[in-house]
Amino acid sequence: MRRSAVLAAVPLALVLALPAAGAAPETVTTDNETPVLYDDEQGGNASGDDPAIWVHPGDSRRSIVVVTAKEGGLRVYDLASRELQSLPATPAPRADSVDGRYNNVDIAYGVRLGGRTADVAVVSDRYNDQLRFFTVDPAGSGAATPLREVTAPEQAFLFNPDRAAVGEEQTAYGVAVWQPGTGETYAVVTQEGTTTIATVRLTPRRDGTVGYTDVEHLDLPDRFPLPGGGTWVPCEEPGVAPQLEGVAVDQRTGVLYATQEDVGLWRVPLPLGSGGPRLIDTVADFGIDDVYDEQTEECVPADPEQPGLGGPNLVADAEGVDVYYARGRVGYVIVSSQGDDRFAVYSTQGRNRSLGTFRIAGDGVDDVNGSDGLAVTNRVVGDYREGLLVTHDEPETGPDVDPERDATNFSYVDWGRIADALGLLVSTDAGNDPRLR
Repeated sequence: MRRSAVLAAVPLALVLALPAAGAAPETVTTDNETPVLYDDEQGGNASGDDPAIWVHPGDSRRSIVVVTAKEGGLRVYDLASRELQSLPATPAPRADSVDGRYNNVDIAYGVRLGGRTADVAVVSDRYNDQLRFFTVDPAGSGAATPLREVTAPEQAFLFNPDRAAVGEEQTAYGVAVWQPGTGETYAVVTQEGTTTIATVRLTPRRDGTVGYTDVEHLDLPDRFPLPGGGTWVPCEEPGVAPQLEGVAVDQRTGVLYATQEDVGLWRVPLPLGSGGPRLIDTVADFGIDDVYDEQTEECVPADPEQPGLGGPNLVADAEGVDVYYARGRVGYVIVSSQGDDRFAVYSTQGRNRSLGTFRIAGDGVDDVNGSDGLAVTNRVVGDYREGLLVTHDEPETGPDVDPERDATNFSYVDWGRIADALGLLVSTDAGNDPRLR
């Protein structure tokens, strides 16, 4: 089923009336980063993109971080950022499959699978327009092979009618897990190059594999009313709409947070269609009239003096997003502002007011730049006694990095440092995260 979000559901005046943050970003530090990945033939075409944190239920020191490396597959790291496992992006289990490209990842906890309960890493595969599934070994970082693929064969394409259409690459992109109740697990998936969001229900099989069914779609707006009249259409290359990538679900409220890269941050009630989406904040260039230059393949302002109408917190692209659970109903939405190397924080309550921004500086490692995906947990994980944020870093730099190669990696940041910098709450109680109860 396909639904479209109507423009009337976008209270743009409220977005443009948000108070300007004005203050300079706070700075937090990290000294922990994963080994460099290189996006070239020698490096296995590994380009880091999105992380997920799996929390061990009994021994937090055995928690792991799973990241996507696109054509380079998946990597699994321990809490000291040591690589534990490298999984290639193999062909999907389908008759017409090709090698995979793993874009985003999230964790589903407590999935009933083949007569047992398992935690499952859910991965978007762009080249096969589907989801892939990997069980997490209960031993976590103590396992010889922490992840094992359990994708059921012949899963439906998420957004395309056939393999020829999949070849156009407007396929599965961002992904987040939604677990609204016992025995219910869904995935929310965005489509590259469009404004479409899909939800699917995960269907564990008796043979220990995982598939999905009940695919539903929602189209978010691709044009926006402006104050005083007129409509703004974000500039994109021909045939491409202003896409969404990062998605995260507040498991306590069933609210989806989604970043539309050239537009801003959305709040979307789940299930899809159960309420109108709301644009929480907009990128700084919101409303600027750009023209696509075919020679440079870039969008350039029609009037370089035209001011943007967006907020002060996000500079395109708006990318990664996740939710930190504090006490009661208090929580925080963290968004990577890729265009200016910052991270914006919003309340999960009320009108999702802005709570400030921060940068991540390296302490013996390089600063975090151009962040794409991110993940956060409020749980104690190893030495991170107040929670952990993991974020993508591109380009990765430093004395041991080849500057002639495309280099990426991931940095680990103590949540307590972020909380201290912005005056946020810390709460490591397991009961605050519905997926870990």
